[in-house]
Amino acid sequence: ETLEITHGFTTWFEVGGYLFSSAAPDQSWRFVGSHIRPRVRAPESWNWPVGASLSMEVAYQNRDFSSDTWSVELRPIIDKHLGPWYVSLNPTLERSLRGDNAAVGFAFSPNVALERDVSSIVNLGVEYYGGLGPVRAFVPRAEQDHQLFGVVNLDLSPEWEFNAGVGFGLTAVSEHRMLKLILGRRIGP
Repeated sequence: ETLEITHGFTTWFEVGGYLFSSAAPDQSWRFVGSHIRPRVRAPESWNWPVGASLSMEVAYQNRDFSSDTWSVELRPIIDKHLGPWYVSLNPTLERSLRGDNAAVGFAFSPNVALERDVSSIVNLGVEYYGGLGPVRAFVPRAEQDHQLFGVVNLDLSPEWEFNAGVGFGLTAVSEHRMLKLILGRRIGP
């Protein structure tokens, strides 16, 4: 389970903080780690043909959950609304700062979303998450992580965000079946 709190300081700058926990069978809740994520975006007044933003996460993970305790992620986000369609591309670079993979350098993790409004409330989509390995030499396909999710987004009100999905791993090293749920509440103006 993840608790995320994000605060927008301007229309183009926000900072998010995450606390991760875990509850495995026959175990109590445990602290997994935390992230901090500043994000900037191109202001709408620039009239770019696509949305563009850049976030950077600095992360700590408990050694019980990850062999890499400190890491950084650079996530450019390029997106576009085309009528009822929405497409997003996140060519993410990740790097371990401390741990078993610190000497590996940056790894490439492409993420793509394609969604369509089917009503004023319901949006359906497909999300892809990948892990290709180090930028300097991608790992063989059998060792890459490729996941595909079918998702539903509900626009229940301006205050609430709902996203749920069923995912499938496409390679042997990927988790084979996953469920995800995001429930968000906007607070303030």
